[in-house]
Amino acid sequence: MSLVRRAIGTLIHRAYAAVREAGAITPRTPAGYRFRHLGEGAKIAFPPGAIFGEEWIEIGDHTLIGERVSLSCGMWPGADLGPDSILRIGESCSIGRGTHVVAHQSIDIGDDVFTGPYVYITDQNHVYDDPDVPIGRQWPRNNPVSIGSGSWLGAGAIVLPGTRLGRQCVVAGGAVVRGEFPDHSVVAGVPAKLVRAYDADLGWHAPGVSPLAAS
Repeated sequence: MSLVRRAIGTLIHRAYAAVREAGAITPRTPAGYRFRHLGEGAKIAFPPGAIFGEEWIEIGDHTLIGERVSLSCGMWPGADLGPDSILRIGESCSIGRGTHVVAHQSIDIGDDVFTGPYVYITDQNHVYDDPDVPIGRQWPRNNPVSIGSGSWLGAGAIVLPGTRLGRQCVVAGGAVVRGEFPDHSVVAGVPAKLVRAYDADLGWHAPGVSPLAAS
């Protein structure tokens, strides 16, 4: 590699790093002021995905949002969604690149939640009640979502409306999750099912294992 080519490459990489730093959204940038709350030390990496409805989004302190992450409230920009926040992400979370969080009624993500890349979380889904109307034209249905603090969502996981994950849960990569799971659950599959749980006496164990069977 020639010295000229190496110098050009170095300049390009430095310029791109500067653009990424300048384009990041923080509490002290103009784009950060649009959020209902963007905590101290929080950062949304550049380039971002689709972001709208910031007035209804709260992000806690020291939470890092990866590149091309979409955060949206409502179906389109400019909609009036009422007085309360709709999407709440806690403190010290890490949201992997390419993730989409699409909120219409209520999505709560606790503190210290980590996701892999390309996770999809939504509280709204299309319905197919009327067999004579195209599904995309039927009014969708909302159901709140909550993800407990300390949880981990693997790459490509999908969290559907009505999901309620307890604290310290693990969602396997590629799982499609719907329903309620208690604290310390490991869920996997399509549709996702409980594959491991934690008990003070049994430790981590498969569902259906009793203390007698484990002894």
